[in-house]
Amino acid sequence: MFADGLFFTADQRAKFCFVKPEAPPEQRSEEYPFILMTGRGSSAQWHTESRTGKSAVLAKMTPLELMLDLNPMDADKLGLRDGAKVRVISKRAELTTMVRITNCVSAGEVYLPMHDGRVNQLTHASFDPHSRQPSYKHSAVRLQPA
Repeated sequence: MFADGLFFTADQRAKFCFVKPEAPPEQRSEEYPFILMTGRGSSAQWHTESRTGKSAVLAKMTPLELMLDLNPMDADKLGLRDGAKVRVISKRAELTTMVRITNCVSAGEVYLPMHDGRVNQLTHASFDPHSRQPSYKHSAVRLQPA
C-alpha cells in the first residue's frame, strides 16, 4: 500500500498533522498517586487477541494470571512482595491482580497488559482528536494490598 506514493486524499499527497503536544488529561494526585501504563503483555499477545487469542501455541506462552509490574521502591513503600495480591483502583473501576516487582517500570508508574478486558475499564476515556485512537496508556490509579 502506498508504494506508488499515492494517498487517499484529493491531491493524492500525504497530509501530516502537526499539533502541539499536550499533557495527558489525567494526572496523578494524592488520592491516585500512580500512573497506570498499558500495553502488550507478552510477545504472544497482539492487540485485542482477536486472532492470537485463538492459537493454542501462543496460549502456552501467555502468563496464566494477570500481573501488575511495580517498581521495587514503590513495593517497599507499600509493603508489597513479589507475588502478593493488590487492588488497582481508578476513578472508573478496580481489579485485583498479582504483583510482579521489576525495574522495568519507573517509580510512580505501574504497568498492566491491555489484553485482560478489566484493564481497559480502569483507563481514562480520551482519544486522539485526529486519528480517534484511544489513549489507554496513561491513567491515575492507587494501589491497596488485597
